[in-house]
Amino acid sequence: MKKKTIITISREFGSGGRMIGKMLAERLKIPFYDKELIEIAAKESGIDKELFEDNDSRTSKGFHLFGALGYSLGGPLSAITELSLNDRLYLVQAHVVEQVANQGACVIVGRCADYVLRERDDVINVFIHADEKDKVARAKTSYEVDLRDVEKSILKIDKRRANYYEYYTDRTWGKAENYDISLNSSTFGLEGCVDIIMELMKKEEEHGR
Repeated sequence: MKKKTIITISREFGSGGRMIGKMLAERLKIPFYDKELIEIAAKESGIDKELFEDNDSRTSKGFHLFGALGYSLGGPLSAITELSLNDRLYLVQAHVVEQVANQGACVIVGRCADYVLRERDDVINVFIHADEKDKVARAKTSYEVDLRDVEKSILKIDKRRANYYEYYTDRTWGKAENYDISLNSSTFGLEGCVDIIMELMKKEEEHGR
C-alpha cells in the first residue's frame, strides 16, 4: 500500500476549500496547485493563459469527451489538436495534473483531479461544502462576485462547476461515493478540516483502505 501523499480538493464556491488546501499544503510542506496549474499548462502548450482562465468550468456541447473519443491523457499533446478549444484546454490541464502528481506529494484544487488521478493508489480525494450563510459571507469578502445577488452568483458558479465535472468525468459533482471524505467547513472550521484530512492521511497510511 502506497503512502497517501497526493490530496485533491473539490469544493463548493465560498466553502473555503481553496484555503483549506493551501493550509494543508503549508502544514505538510508540499506544493500547492490551483491557478498554478494554468501557468504550467499555458507554458507547456503555448496557449494563452487567459484562454485557460476563461475556459475554467466551461464545457463543449453535444457529447461526453472520453466516452465519445477515448483519448489517452498519457499521449502527446499534439494528438488532441483536432478537438474543440474547450476540450483541448481541459486535456492540457489534465496532462499537467498527472505531471505534477508524478513529481511527488502535493495538494491539487479542482481541475477534476480526483477523476484524472483515479487509477493511482496514493491519492486522497476530498470534497468541501459549507452552509449557505457562510458561503455568502466568504464570497462577499474574498471573491469578485456580484454583491447585488451573492446567492445567485454562488448557485451559478457551482452549477457551472457541476456541469464541467459531469461532462468531463461522467460522474456527479459532490456525490459522496466519488470522494474519500466530504467535509462541511461550517461545522468543522477551516483548521478543523485540515486536522481531519491529516488524520485521515495518517489512518490510511497505518491501515490502508
